[in-house]
Amino acid sequence: MNQNYKKMKEIRTEINIKAPIEKVWKILTNFSDYPNWNPFLRWLHGNVAVGNKIAVRITPPGANGMTFKPNVLRFDKNREFRWLGHLFIPGLFDGEHIFELTDNGNGTITFVQREQFKGVFIPFFRKMLDVNTKQGFEAMNDKLKEKAEE
Repeated sequence: MNQNYKKMKEIRTEINIKAPIEKVWKILTNFSDYPNWNPFLRWLHGNVAVGNKIAVRITPPGANGMTFKPNVLRFDKNREFRWLGHLFIPGLFDGEHIFELTDNGNGTITFVQREQFKGVFIPFFRKMLDVNTKQGFEAMNDKLKEKAEE
């Protein structure tokens, strides 16, 4: 097996939401409200702007929660929010977390939540990523849909 394959991993989830893109973006970026509805990203603190470091707490189902301090890579209103975080030092276990919103032109939007993982520790976390982390993405997507469609 290709050694680089073992050092890379992507998790991707998506959900269609029957709500205006502006409403979904507003919910997604109202970080102070995360503890009230978001089962996966329990909180996000900091000045969210490209180049800034923020603090994020994730709690995947059936796994220990983790707090990390990623750098914001993109923050495009009503379109995309992404950050890059590292476990300990860059290169061991890096995750680029991406939220994408697409207007389907029919009163719905597609919300994609994905993360691209790279690093030498990937093989040790593969099962947790495939199960717990993916379930966390799906739980957050479901709650975002529920809140936006209220």
